[in-house]
Amino acid sequence: VQLQASGGGLVQTGGSLSLSCAASGNIVKVADMSWYRQPPGKQRDLVASITNRGITNLSDSVKGRFTISRDNAENTVYLQMNNLKPEDTAVYYCNAEILDIDDYSWAHYWGQGTQVTVSS
Repeated sequence: VQLQASGGGLVQTGGSLSLSCAASGNIVKVADMSWYRQPPGKQRDLVASITNRGITNLSDSVKGRFTISRDNAENTVYLQMNNLKPEDTAVYYCNAEILDIDDYSWAHYWGQGTQVTVSS
């Protein structure tokens, strides 16, 4: 099982970016999918999460600006980021709780991280 993230890049303040993350491999089922971010020199924090029924949760710092969604058929989670601010600059990581077919157990998997830089 692996998560492949894409998107990110450099944008000016007020701009928009979109991230996506696809889970692949011997997957039986995908439960919660999430996005975390880690600014330089700081800890990794939860940004947004979504259940497989579409219930979302966003951190206060991104409410009203970011939207999380998913495509269950494609095991893919998205993060649409609007009105970006310099403090959104970080490496963004996707995370998913996955039941894999090999040992039929649940585990959390991480994507490789993608850089988002917002210039002032």
